[in-house]
Amino acid sequence: MKTPLVRDLGILVARLVLGVIFLAHGLQKFNSWGYEGTKAGFEGMGVPAPAVSAFVATWIEILGGLALILGVLVPVFGVLLFLLMLGAFFIVHVENGIYVGDGGFELVAALGAGALLLAAVGAGAFSVDRFLARKVPLLRTA
Repeated sequence: MKTPLVRDLGILVARLVLGVIFLAHGLQKFNSWGYEGTKAGFEGMGVPAPAVSAFVATWIEILGGLALILGVLVPVFGVLLFLLMLGAFFIVHVENGIYVGDGGFELVAALGAGALLLAAVGAGAFSVDRFLARKVPLLRTA
């Protein structure tokens, strides 16, 4: 099952699932909570520089989610999303244990690991990056 087609289909599924989750969380911050609500939530969780952090987190999740779905600049957005989840892990979730129902880190850890893995392996054949890689060496996977 280690054929290039199976590998690329697996990467595509991972990109789509993670991309939809990140996009949904970013849109929740943008549409449902709004900037002020997100900033207030970040303040309540003790996130440093909540005004800047709320803006940055919202847009990294929205743009990063779209980037994963389309398969564009996946190594760049994979690292940004990983760093965002790393911050969420240490600033908000690690002290609550593993279970997400208790405010724990399982979701941010899984999302961060998935984003980092995509950054490492690239976007696969079914992506915009496949075509950009001819001009942008960072996007080449082999």
